[in-house]
Amino acid sequence: MNEVNKKTILIVDDDLDLLRLLAMRLEASGYNVVTADSGEKAIVQYSLCKASVVITDMQMGGMSGLDLFNALHKINSALPVIILTAHGTIPDAVSATCQGVFSFLTKPFDAQQLLSQVKKAVAINLQPDAEDSEIQINEEWRSDIITRSSNMEEVLNQAQLLARGETSVFIHGQSGTGKEMLAKAIHRASPRSDQNFVAVNCAAIPENLLESELFGHNKGAFTGAVTNYEGLFQAANKGTIFLDEIGDMPASLQVKLLRVLQEKQVRPVGSTKSIDVDVRVISATHCDIDQELTLGNFREDLYYRLSVAPLEIPRLKDRRQDIPLLANHFLLEFSHVAKQKLKTFSPDAMELLIKAEWRGNIRQLRNVVEQSFALCTTSVIPARLVLKALRGKSDEIVSLSEAKKRFERDYLLKLLQLTNGNVTQASRLADRNRTEFYKLLHRHHIEPAEFKAAGKVISKAEATAASTV
Repeated sequence: MNEVNKKTILIVDDDLDLLRLLAMRLEASGYNVVTADSGEKAIVQYSLCKASVVITDMQMGGMSGLDLFNALHKINSALPVIILTAHGTIPDAVSATCQGVFSFLTKPFDAQQLLSQVKKAVAINLQPDAEDSEIQINEEWRSDIITRSSNMEEVLNQAQLLARGETSVFIHGQSGTGKEMLAKAIHRASPRSDQNFVAVNCAAIPENLLESELFGHNKGAFTGAVTNYEGLFQAANKGTIFLDEIGDMPASLQVKLLRVLQEKQVRPVGSTKSIDVDVRVISATHCDIDQELTLGNFREDLYYRLSVAPLEIPRLKDRRQDIPLLANHFLLEFSHVAKQKLKTFSPDAMELLIKAEWRGNIRQLRNVVEQSFALCTTSVIPARLVLKALRGKSDEIVSLSEAKKRFERDYLLKLLQLTNGNVTQASRLADRNRTEFYKLLHRHHIEPAEFKAAGKVISKAEATAASTV
């Protein structure tokens, strides 16, 4: 039920006749359509259907189309939104597109033009079709890197160009930004992709063992060397070796590494013979390498040989539009591992994720999503669990009235999800009579019938799954 439907379109308009007309045209073109007659209802509908594209009128009673766009982009900054209006002007269109609106069409609109825009918008959220082998091959090298941010795309474009040659690449970036993942992507895009990719964390191996791990050793070279060991450079021969946290490499070993890079040969510990190696070297560090060079902790000649082509991975806080994509990707991963139904974040929870500091970058985000997933007993993860996983740290301070409003909405959503839209049961759990409870639902533009339909879908899916066991 909660899995993102790649071809679901959410239409929002307070003109019910136009709403029905749009729905008919889109359904005739093969799309699943969900409708809402106000922006407030659309936010609730989006939390249920997770549409790929939203089409909204600009001028509506209450929340405007642009207000709805801003609210939805706090939940999912990558969601394509198309705005329709009979009051369209060039300044409106410029303002909307500058804020990130996917498309701006004036009424009366051309049906084919609208369908064309919808098709383009849906394509943003779709992976390449299986039959489109050329696109799939071109994009497979970076398939593990989830992004739509312009600064990360720029890094990937540079990485793809560098991958074609043999240039040594030096990746700068904070811990948790995905330096090893980028190194793997470069390897997959290179002519060496069918050979080994070997990753080494130079900071994790004791200094007295690092030389042996990298270059190998002969039997009897030192206590414990009971057999010959070829080392990681030989293991990566014809392929790529990734030297992570190279800024922590001891000075004595830096000299030996420099010689290996210059001579393209390794000499195992305890051996008098050198062995030819053909290895593409990618290195990385989280430390301030310029400071290490100034202090004399890292050799300049080694750095310049390693850093022919430097790449800088942006911090997660500098690519916030990727946070909803990454968070939902991790939810999908954890649901598969745990063999549970897919969960989703409430709007307030997603807003907390987007605004958090993320000093630990993607690694920290993954941990927060995992903890929130593990502790949540419902299909929608509330903001309180995200706050707990963040240890109460967030950049956002809201007014007391707004905090109460958010809590009340999340509370009502949770009750209706638990009861599959049964208002009698939900009102009893809330210790309120049905009349009061309906007033609360009306205040937040929540329709119980939507949760009844969701419950039927879930029950049917569970019954089908049970019948296959």
